[in-house]
Amino acid sequence: MRILGVDPGSTATGYGIVEFAGGRLSHVAHGILRSRRGEALADRLSKIHGGLVEVAAAHAADLAVVERVFMASNPRSALILGQARGAALAALASAGLEVSELSAREVKKAVAGTGAASKAQVQAMVMRLLDLPEPPATDAADALAVAICQAHAGRLTGLGVVGRRRSLRSAALSRRHSRGPR
Repeated sequence: MRILGVDPGSTATGYGIVEFAGGRLSHVAHGILRSRRGEALADRLSKIHGGLVEVAAAHAADLAVVERVFMASNPRSALILGQARGAALAALASAGLEVSELSAREVKKAVAGTGAASKAQVQAMVMRLLDLPEPPATDAADALAVAICQAHAGRLTGLGVVGRRRSLRSAALSRRHSRGPR
């Protein structure tokens, strides 16, 4: 299963793809979609949307997970960050992916052992967990950490998000059919 993790931002949106197969986690790709602060917001949001659609298709992602925003320095920044998240969520959904969200605290705890981990600690643990030769940029490391956290969550339940969704759908269909016609 390929998991695409996203750390949204209006000028730098990190992405990271990991593969979870046979109980092993491996690195597929990572990077940052960048735009300039001086660019019109609509153009920046369009770059995020188009870039994530391309990344999802190029790496055959099976599902996506986006980091939830927990704070911003001011209301205007929060609004712009929310719009960047919206562009990311819309892109992933339009690429046909099931999308879930995780808080930064959940991600840090899963990857570094504490919800208060620094960016440097997350970067170091991502490098170690994926056996990378050098640390990825912080936005890409955060995105990889989001994907790693989702892989761990799927492993704990014995099913990935996709499997869990299929199981719930199958259970609902069997209940509906067992009742007979109405």
